[in-house]
Amino acid sequence: MIAVAELKMTDIEQLLERARRGPLTEEDCKLIRSVAETLFYLSELAEDKQTTIAELRRILARSTSEKTRNVFGDTQTDTPAQENAASANADKQPPQMQAGSEKKPTGHGRNGTSAYKGAKKIRIVHESLRHGSRCPECSKGKLYARHMEPATLVRVVGGAPLQATVYELEKLRCNLCGEVFTAQPPEGVGSEKYDATSASMVALLKYGSGLPFHRLARLQRSMGIPLPVSTQWDIVRNAAERIEPAYQELIRQAAQGEVLYNDDTSMKVLSLMQESAFDEEYSDRTGIFTSGIISTREGRRIALFFTGRQHAGENLADVLAERAKTIPAPIQMCDALARNLPKQLELIVANCIVHARRRFVEVAPNFPEECRHVLEVLGRVYANDAMAHEQKMSAEERLHFHQTHSGPLMDELKQWFAEQFAQRRVEPNSGLGAAIAYMTNRWDRFTLFLRKAGAPLDNNLCERALKKAILHRKNSLFYKTENGAHVGDIFMSLIYTCQLCAADPFDYLTQLHRHSAELSRNRQDWMPWNYRDSLQHSSSRDGPD
Repeated sequence: MIAVAELKMTDIEQLLERARRGPLTEEDCKLIRSVAETLFYLSELAEDKQTTIAELRRILARSTSEKTRNVFGDTQTDTPAQENAASANADKQPPQMQAGSEKKPTGHGRNGTSAYKGAKKIRIVHESLRHGSRCPECSKGKLYARHMEPATLVRVVGGAPLQATVYELEKLRCNLCGEVFTAQPPEGVGSEKYDATSASMVALLKYGSGLPFHRLARLQRSMGIPLPVSTQWDIVRNAAERIEPAYQELIRQAAQGEVLYNDDTSMKVLSLMQESAFDEEYSDRTGIFTSGIISTREGRRIALFFTGRQHAGENLADVLAERAKTIPAPIQMCDALARNLPKQLELIVANCIVHARRRFVEVAPNFPEECRHVLEVLGRVYANDAMAHEQKMSAEERLHFHQTHSGPLMDELKQWFAEQFAQRRVEPNSGLGAAIAYMTNRWDRFTLFLRKAGAPLDNNLCERALKKAILHRKNSLFYKTENGAHVGDIFMSLIYTCQLCAADPFDYLTQLHRHSAELSRNRQDWMPWNYRDSLQHSSSRDGPD
């Protein structure tokens, strides 16, 4: 999406006047280009039959948030109670934090030294003094280092994402027999050109940060360490084959989850698109998707990605085929699209309140008072949910808390919806009427959090996960083959699960690569939340170096 030019008519008139008088400046040329791009972009949207007037209004209004104060353009963002609380908190702050006080003491910027966990640490001893030396100042006391925190100096240096070392091994030849003797490389160097860390770095940049292969290739070449696109693909493909057992174990454990979130986003796979164009077998299903599934169990979260022709509901059904028969039916959180529901499976379905809320946001310009009422009620429900999470309530405690505080709010909202139709305040076929009907027709699914312990309010967890796939689509545009899409699914699943579990994805991928044989034997011991324990057991069996 391009940046829409924000201009007044006076700006255009001034630009035309400057054009009449003489040559235009560089800024004027940029302005004309921006206006032309905006006009072309809006013309394309107008030609698209699926674009609505409301969507054009949102684009031109440039709203970046669906918060209530942004939807209605409120200048007063806080209630009196919130303002009083803010004032009270300001009085309790240390003097250096209050307005008009001195600045905070300088340090290492936004991050202290403790944040640099991956940095190499070098201890520097004093150049002339030692523990027990006489004090050079008073010449009487002795210096000691006990209980003294060292001073710290952080130095951040740049370099290519993938570094290289060239070992020049000396060769000696016998002048009599001609035998050649070559020096041995240092211990631990290994014989492979690309080690496990190179595969982890390429995978993190490509599937974790959205850096396409060709951009990384250009960067590496400019740094004097070439890494062609084909080489990068060979590296990640071979690594994916070695660590795929971890992905399969994630699927098995995700199937045992208590709550499963799912949704999908469109994706391009060139080989599948060609099949759809030339093979009648696939003519009835041309859509290609990346489905995201988040499974939660005992406070642990697992992320899974699947790319292909199947919808989110079909992929969820494949995952739940691994579920143990003795476990009760899980809660499924999704939006109201039918393709998100797996067929012929017993599930407790909850629908996303955010999707229902968005329908009121879309019609807010036409029905401001009514939509404000709905958004404020839902805002209080979300405030209750935030309080439950802040107080770290259990699932049962959160359920009782919502039943006490959010239940009356939702009952009042349901009654208000009914009154709008009963008293003919809203036309059923209007935008507001459609938003109300969307919510009331699925009321039991939207309010499952009032009846079932552990039921979430929305599908935001899965929506955030799908940003990984959207980032890849935005930068790399497509996958070439189904195998390439599968490799991307493997790495995205492992990387995002590490992020959800607060594990280091670079270290995790590296250790999986190095211990692929042990991973194949004991998959469950090499998950992001327990692989460090497996590493300790492995090192203890091997003994000291």
